[in-house]
Amino acid sequence: MTIFEALRKDHDIQRDLLARLVETHGDSDERDNLYQQVRAELHYHAAAEERALYIPMMSIDLTQEKARHSVAEHHEIDELLELLDETDYSATNWLTHAKQLQELVTHHLDEEEQEVFQLAGRGLEDKQKTSLAGEYEEEMQRQRSA
Repeated sequence: MTIFEALRKDHDIQRDLLARLVETHGDSDERDNLYQQVRAELHYHAAAEERALYIPMMSIDLTQEKARHSVAEHHEIDELLELLDETDYSATNWLTHAKQLQELVTHHLDEEEQEVFQLAGRGLEDKQKTSLAGEYEEEMQRQRSA
């Protein structure tokens, strides 16, 4: 498995969780459970992805700018999560913010899969793509068990 395959697998989980989240209503257990899952997955994924993919990409001239852009998008996602944390589940604008999160995350994932992965694929060696997948999976396990 390459780093790109490992990331795509988790991207699919994030898309599914976000799609289910924006279908929830009011101050419900379902909304709370899904939001906590989304929040955790996004946090774990960003930390592991930055360590396993973006740090190596930043050391390659060809991929440095895309890596910085993607890390900046992680910060935008964090800011939107903070806004959701501060908003009551029953507030009318909570769902608006959740849909903005879904849109931002989906844009980020699509851009990674359509642009970043291709560029990184040219900059990273084949052996490195496989070893980075292992690093990513280990970091995800560490994050989830912390």
